[in-house]
Amino acid sequence: MPSALPDGEPAPADGVLPPSAAEGWQQRRFGVYLHVPYCRVRCGYCDFNTYTARELGGGASQAGYAASAVREIGLAAHALDASGVGRREASTVFFGGGTPTLLPAEDLAAMLAAVRESWGLAPDAEVTTEANPDSVDERSLAQLAAAGFTRVSFGMQSAVPAVLATLDRTHDPERVPLVVDWARSAGLKVSLDLIYGTPGETLADWRSSLEAALAAEPDHLSAYALIVEEGTRLAARIRRGELRAPDDELQADMYELADARLAAAGYSWYEVSNWARTPHDACRHNLGYWRGDDWWGIGPGAHSHVGGVRWWNVKHPAAHAARVAQGESPAAGRELLDEPTRRLERVMLATRVAEGLPLPELGPAAAPEIAALVADGLAEGRAALDGRLVLTLRGRLLADGVVQRLLRTAAAA
Repeated sequence: MPSALPDGEPAPADGVLPPSAAEGWQQRRFGVYLHVPYCRVRCGYCDFNTYTARELGGGASQAGYAASAVREIGLAAHALDASGVGRREASTVFFGGGTPTLLPAEDLAAMLAAVRESWGLAPDAEVTTEANPDSVDERSLAQLAAAGFTRVSFGMQSAVPAVLATLDRTHDPERVPLVVDWARSAGLKVSLDLIYGTPGETLADWRSSLEAALAAEPDHLSAYALIVEEGTRLAARIRRGELRAPDDELQADMYELADARLAAAGYSWYEVSNWARTPHDACRHNLGYWRGDDWWGIGPGAHSHVGGVRWWNVKHPAAHAARVAQGESPAAGRELLDEPTRRLERVMLATRVAEGLPLPELGPAAAPEIAALVADGLAEGRAALDGRLVLTLRGRLLADGVVQRLLRTAAAA
């Protein structure tokens, strides 16, 4: 089953935010995330809040989902107005899941139209949908582009059939270049998502997947190390001894290979797991998360953040649909982030991006730790002299450890 929601205080039924959320709202960018919780099959490694048709009963059908999401968008806009947070055009919109493109293109277009009607879209808005290679065709991609989508992120994961089978992925890897061509012909930018470290995957397998992805010439590429989440089918298979757990050393070799091969092909890293052909090709929506912008999440289990207030929706699609139908906020709980917490999160997130963390945010007491990170080959010396902490390749491999060292320093400041 999908992972549990965090703890927090109860959220009000009207969705209105505390007065602190309105402070300085004019200076913050605004994004919208729309969660579509449906998948054709559940992948064995996935613990996202997703459901197959057989797992859902009445009140949570795919056919009625777009109408429910449109209603929730209206509730969200009203709640922001009542909270004193002025309406801003959405600079980014991201449809995630699940597999959003299991819904008809007309439904996704209706949801985007509701965002446009409630908040407006910035003239250069980035509008992305995730998709599986077998969940779109030439016509649906053209419909999405005509509706205002600008970008599609395909879950390629691997080009090796045996690796895809271990991950329970259903698409034919030979379909990937075809859908990329269709998307590009429709005028959409393209991102490919890869996973490395699957049980049984060799370094040669990973090299084959990288070469196949690069041959498609995407604008953007993500590469994530496989994490075995408790409660997933993959975790159970590893526990039973059917599969070996991912090897940390092999995953490190795979990351280094990806970084070298992508750099040689003209891609630059801008976040530990993400590379783009140009700065404009970076996923601006995800950058908004890492920079602490405002975003409103629509759909079951979706998370939101506005002005230091973070909240999350009820998880099950039926419970979510019932609340929205009654005109109530689907928020299950929320938390108000105090200044020390926001500061620690800023350190944690900004460290992961190539633009780096401004050193003044750590305070003068952090100078010895910064010097130690540079000496250990984890942070770039030139960037540190320029007042920013930027990870080296070795630092990216050990990013979690670097963050822990910085968090201890920030907490003591």
